[in-house]
Amino acid sequence: MASEDPTPSTPEKLTLIQLLPNLMTIAAICAGLTAIRYGLYRSYETAVLLILLAALLDGLDGRLARALKSESKMGGELDSLADFLNFGVAPVLLLYTWALADSRSFGWLAVLAFAVCAVLRLARFNVQRKSEDKEHDNRFFTGVPSPAGAMLVMLPMFLSFAFATGPFLPDLVLAAWIVLVGLSMISRIPTWSFKTTKVPRKQVKYFLVGVVCGGAAIITWTWASLAALCVAYIVAVVIMLPRRRRSS
Repeated sequence: MASEDPTPSTPEKLTLIQLLPNLMTIAAICAGLTAIRYGLYRSYETAVLLILLAALLDGLDGRLARALKSESKMGGELDSLADFLNFGVAPVLLLYTWALADSRSFGWLAVLAFAVCAVLRLARFNVQRKSEDKEHDNRFFTGVPSPAGAMLVMLPMFLSFAFATGPFLPDLVLAAWIVLVGLSMISRIPTWSFKTTKVPRKQVKYFLVGVVCGGAAIITWTWASLAALCVAYIVAVVIMLPRRRRSS
């Protein structure tokens, strides 16, 4: 991603287009902060949509930086800070104000546990990314990625919005779910990396149709579709786990 500090290998001036990745990262941070604000006003559906927007921007900024050849150390650090806010802080704060604000201290302890797990997950990812570990299989992440963790931890909200029920889990169960998802992020569980997935040329047309249908489902039945995606992700992790162990 773009940097303002010139080095011998980078130009002293950058075009506005090359600054777009950093601007997208900053926009993602603003979306995450605004999600927290809407959560404080109990506009939870809007808040969750803003976190989803932050996740979309997070998925695009790095790819755009590589395409524009404007990657930098500053951009990478900025991206990590954005990930911690958007996926390690904002989702659990929404859950806390949504269902756990009236609970005893265990609700807040679950929030703290998730946030700590998220920052440890990001720190470990940064170390692995900077190290020259050639034995690491890039097809898999170590532990659940923080964006996926954020989506999983909000699964109770997706289900509640889909069926218009309000908070339906007991406080202890919800707090346990938050901690469980947090622990999954710092676990050694191998999880599939979609970045390295390759689609055979003969299957591309079916893949594109599936993406379009999936996008239409999310637009039409947003919360039910997001809940289904979370469940499908959990099932995929469970199915892939024994296969990954046999191949290692």
